[in-house]
Amino acid sequence: MADAVVIGAGPNGLVAANLLADAGWAVDVLEAEPEPGGAVRSGELTLPGYIHDRFSAFYPLGIASPHLRALRLDQHGLKWRRSPIAVAHPARDGTAAVLSLDENETAASLEAFAPGDGAAWHRYMDHFDRVGFPFLRALLSPFPPVRGGAALARALGPAGLLEFARFGLLPVRRFAQEEFAGAGAARLLAGNALHADIAPETPGSALFAWVLVGLGQRVGWPVPEGGSGQLTAALVRRLEARGGRVICGTRVAKVLVRRRRAVGVCTADGREIDARRAVLADTGAPQLYLDLLDREHVPDRILRGLRRFQYDNATVKVDWALDGPIPWTSPEVRRAGTVHVAEGIDSLTRDAAGLAAGLIPGEPFLIAGQYAPVDPTRAPAGAETAWGYTHVPQQVRGDAGPDGLRGDWEDPSERERFADRMEAQIEPLAPGFRASIKARHITMPPDLERQNANLVGGAINGGTAQLHQQLVFRPVPGLGRSETPISRLFLASASAHPGGGVHGACGAIAAQAALRPRV
Repeated sequence: MADAVVIGAGPNGLVAANLLADAGWAVDVLEAEPEPGGAVRSGELTLPGYIHDRFSAFYPLGIASPHLRALRLDQHGLKWRRSPIAVAHPARDGTAAVLSLDENETAASLEAFAPGDGAAWHRYMDHFDRVGFPFLRALLSPFPPVRGGAALARALGPAGLLEFARFGLLPVRRFAQEEFAGAGAARLLAGNALHADIAPETPGSALFAWVLVGLGQRVGWPVPEGGSGQLTAALVRRLEARGGRVICGTRVAKVLVRRRRAVGVCTADGREIDARRAVLADTGAPQLYLDLLDREHVPDRILRGLRRFQYDNATVKVDWALDGPIPWTSPEVRRAGTVHVAEGIDSLTRDAAGLAAGLIPGEPFLIAGQYAPVDPTRAPAGAETAWGYTHVPQQVRGDAGPDGLRGDWEDPSERERFADRMEAQIEPLAPGFRASIKARHITMPPDLERQNANLVGGAINGGTAQLHQQLVFRPVPGLGRSETPISRLFLASASAHPGGGVHGACGAIAAQAALRPRV
């Protein structure tokens, strides 16, 4: 009999399993899909020799997370690669704002938009260097973050606490107006805020941008050599070396509860698997409480909270096999691992407003990736593996573009036409891009959910990251912790605090809770 059963072999589930195995527990990880990894998987999607990240692709939070760092995955085959420029944001006028590993290059990029913005960038990074990593440690800690919060308070000092609280509530548009004069900084910061589906006018968006660009400046936006699946493979190898097991092709249908205590799971084929000490669920909160538990075990307050649970926007991803590197007009963009494709902060606002209104974007904001500058093992010599993703509404009410798309993403015609719309955003910035495409693979929201049940409706963040569903409000108003109303059952997914991103914190927090002595 296992001491713990972990439902789901995504990164959070695997981090949790590793920590339990480190404590001497016998751990079984049950994964519904034929392979482990959740949203951290890679493979050949287009042509032989082209390795694509099937879901997530770059991992600044992964390399900065104290939970993943502590696992020493480099000893289990993981090798990080970094591009010289983490992210570039070009525009059709030929300008480009870049976030380089060289702070002076980033500052010079922004200085080209407005005199003084280079010096403002150095001040911005001085602030991040002082409090960024203490903030991140606090954010990735169990809530309330007593130790991490104390370290953050010491880093800020009494005078800085109130200023930081104000900064934490600022929309990124307002912050850019206060601190920078040019369009480049606003473009760079707002594009990063939208990684979390947070519009430039949304409170808290400046803080999300600060975390991502600060990490990009200091540690880059690294990728695992050979594909994102190599991160998963390292987690699995480490777990197996400590006696843990990952069992794929095994879908859990129910959590078994006796005397208000989780005692195991029942699989879809009717097998009961006992858990002596704990069950950890790397599943969405709605799946856990509404599907895996009998109604009698779920308090009314949880059900009321789940009725308000909000998923983030749906995602569309296109992977390309190219006959060579993307021919960006701006030479610095060719050195970036990630590229933001939108004209500027106003374009980002229009895109976010359209999504809020249920409109399919007419000029979608793309987060695009390329591997020639960072990991040439992903493609045949001289060729390129590239990708781009964007968001569409969970509930489509109309189309902001000229095609009259209905949002029927099972319709081959709609899939192809929207992918064409995404490519049309890149072509003016890289003339000849479309001619270089040898093959493409389109992944629509229902495809994402079919391949990973946690990506409900194509939502990749485990639920919106906006302030009303963070901290003590995640997944429902409460303590913001992994514990559930059932003893020995823990929520270990991105639906729990601290939310989405490949950092392993949700799994680590759940494992720490499971390991705490019980009275």
